[in-house]
Amino acid sequence: MHDAEYEKEALISKSQRKRDMTALQRLGEELLDFDATTLSQLELPEDLLDAIKTAKKIHAHSARKRQLQYIGKLMRAIDPGPVRAAVEARRHQQATNDQEFHLLEELREALISEGDSALATVLEHFPTADRQHIRKLARQARKERELNQPARAARRLFRDLRELQENS
Repeated sequence: MHDAEYEKEALISKSQRKRDMTALQRLGEELLDFDATTLSQLELPEDLLDAIKTAKKIHAHSARKRQLQYIGKLMRAIDPGPVRAAVEARRHQQATNDQEFHLLEELREALISEGDSALATVLEHFPTADRQHIRKLARQARKERELNQPARAARRLFRDLRELQENS
């Protein structure tokens, strides 16, 4: 049994093993962005959790690099599948949030610059929206922009669109 494992490792080149270790180190580095509750849900070993908590506190470049290498070493002892899945889910969630944010910005800008013609597009996305309220905020935002005043109405319009998005 031991000989079979040794032969399997011998078939993998040293360069490939280094690439695999670097990939695990990067995966461990991405865990630094997770909060404590999310990390606890991943059911990671206690020593890996401690290493991640320590790495979050380290700001010196060399020390942080050494700590990340240590995290990579600890990552070799666990199954990286669930960790990869969690990181991918987080990336997907961030991409979705970014798309939604950009959509709201585009709708707000269209309402301010185009006026009532863009209102139909907003109502397609959010049928429960209060047409009069949205129109009023768009007019106020347009007026504020023309007079070079602070964009209070534009911010309020964005907040209302975000509320509509969260409720739908």
